[in-house]
Amino acid sequence: MAATVSVTQAQDKLKNMPGYEQYQKVAPQIYTAVKSGAISAKWSEDGSSFEYSQDGKLFKFDVKSKKATEIGDAPKPEPRRRTGPARGRQYDSAISPDGTFNAFTKDRNMYLSKADGSGVVPLTTDGNETNQVKYGIATWVYGEELRQNTAMWWSPDSKKIAFYRFEEKDVKKYYVLLDQLSLYDSLEIEAYPKVGEPNLPVDLMVYDLDSKKLTKLDTRDGKPFQDGELGTYIYDISWTPDGKELLFHSTNRLQNVMELRAANPETGKSRTVIREEWLPSWVDNSPEMKPLDNGTQFIWASERSGFKNYYLYNYDGTLVSTITSHPFEVAGIVKVDEKNETLYYMARSGDNHMKMQLHRVNFDGTKDVRLTDPSLNHSVSISPNGKYFVDVAQAHDVAPFTNLIDAKGKVVAELEKSDMSKFEELGLKKVEHFTFTSKDGVTQLDGLIHFPSDFDPSKKYPVILSNYGGPATNAFRETFVNPDPLTEYGFLVLNIDGRNVRGRGKELLDQLYGNLGLVEMDDFAEGVKSLHNRPYFDKERVGVYGTSYGGTTAATMLLRFPELFHAAVANSSVTDWRNYDNIYTERFMGTLETNLKGYNRFSLMNMADQLEGELLIFFGTADNNVHPSNSLQLIKSFQNAGKSIEVQVAPDGGHTALNRDRMMEFFIKHLVTDYQKEVR
Repeated sequence: MAATVSVTQAQDKLKNMPGYEQYQKVAPQIYTAVKSGAISAKWSEDGSSFEYSQDGKLFKFDVKSKKATEIGDAPKPEPRRRTGPARGRQYDSAISPDGTFNAFTKDRNMYLSKADGSGVVPLTTDGNETNQVKYGIATWVYGEELRQNTAMWWSPDSKKIAFYRFEEKDVKKYYVLLDQLSLYDSLEIEAYPKVGEPNLPVDLMVYDLDSKKLTKLDTRDGKPFQDGELGTYIYDISWTPDGKELLFHSTNRLQNVMELRAANPETGKSRTVIREEWLPSWVDNSPEMKPLDNGTQFIWASERSGFKNYYLYNYDGTLVSTITSHPFEVAGIVKVDEKNETLYYMARSGDNHMKMQLHRVNFDGTKDVRLTDPSLNHSVSISPNGKYFVDVAQAHDVAPFTNLIDAKGKVVAELEKSDMSKFEELGLKKVEHFTFTSKDGVTQLDGLIHFPSDFDPSKKYPVILSNYGGPATNAFRETFVNPDPLTEYGFLVLNIDGRNVRGRGKELLDQLYGNLGLVEMDDFAEGVKSLHNRPYFDKERVGVYGTSYGGTTAATMLLRFPELFHAAVANSSVTDWRNYDNIYTERFMGTLETNLKGYNRFSLMNMADQLEGELLIFFGTADNNVHPSNSLQLIKSFQNAGKSIEVQVAPDGGHTALNRDRMMEFFIKHLVTDYQKEVR
């Protein structure tokens, strides 16, 4: 039976749905409901005091007297603006460290000028569209997957400039239509190697300003570019502190071998400083690296033991010492005291991998001590003299508070506490941590439940799983978590970790290798099932949504587990790993030659005939990350299978164009108002 709906009713559909008024009343206040007790301390050079802002005022805390004094108004925060190049892109120029020169790329060639723009000199001339060579710029996938936001690097003395050279002639292009809302559209053309496709040959060039010599560095031990071998990917470029060598990372196509290499800019010759291998799966492409002020050594993070630990190296490649050798993960260098040969670092050293702890250890690995309370998660700011640190402590259900702590871990002064009065006034509920066992029957995993402010345990609630789900990510966390505003529509919201979790060692993550979209999804399903015995959890009304990998998660959970999930909103989803870029995908899936079964096993198009629940596919027409072809292929598969779905398109929208109002319309319709009704 056809229904007649006026335009006004159609536009106002969400406003007339259950939960809308409650959402409008409470949701806008949630993120300001807690007046945070976290402060950002700026230490004086001698470590005798620090400044911090609170309640719009600037305070100075004197360590000796243990007193804070108001010294004026706090600086007004700068408006939040996106800085740097667009996602996946690189800066097109770089000013020399001494401020004298500007290096820039234009029309695929490199140029040098004075800082004021005068005296332009071309450094290359063969970059053009015809031979498809470009200098001083990388590719979108280098920016997105290897985090290269620049393609040119000045030496510390401003005497040399290094830059990329790429060849695109043998690499397939992807075409994204832009400006489709305009009278005439435009086209973005990008060399975008997908799974199994050839990579762009890449080289590093160095121009010497004094000799005016341009040198091509030998990044592959005299061998030409051979896709699949070391040197397939060249990235993370930097100069040694003395400027005598250019450092870079070199990986093979499988990304299970990575070398830190050093090249002589005069001769072009390069050597291996450190070699990392993890043949069961993938190696960390960009390990943490901290150069020391002595100019001859650096601290390096490696997962070679199965857990991320710190090592002290000379630039000649000599391992000086193993600083840490923990059966848990280190998580970031905080301070290096070279005079006393001491390292301060964060680590996941308690019973909870998401509660970061401050440690101090000698460079030789002796006297490693934890300085913080492992029952909480910490972030710290250490005084220049190392005698004190400002500690912000919190947990998923403990709002931040800040203390001053001495070098022995003793609390010296309580500085700030969070004000929860508005949180309590609104009736907001703290999120709940729960645990469950993974599909392998062995691994304990974690999740969070978000409740609406008017939660009544005697009622049954529809549920939404909000997950990203990609490798080495965390859904469960131990910073204070505000309840998800979507709960105010009358839903429970879940975040669930699988064996994709970061911070619990390499061997756990290895279980994902070659099985993306399967292993972690199995665990998300187990997490949902573990909540079925809760009387307020309506297991007949469960939805899932996400963007990018999260969109893949949403569609996969609906198709693979129809007995658990009844509605899904999948935004910008990768629907077949062959559709995505090879740097990301082959890192976790291997190549088509090594894992064709794994690629075939995942493809959502092969699961289209399994659809039982309700699905909304959302995508932006200008998405240059997960291309619209992913969603279009899946839509076509559902049409071929005779399955009915809903589609929302964001004209000229990009990767994260999901309209949350349309999403909630969909969930309320199918999980609240029309659920389990027959379509007539």
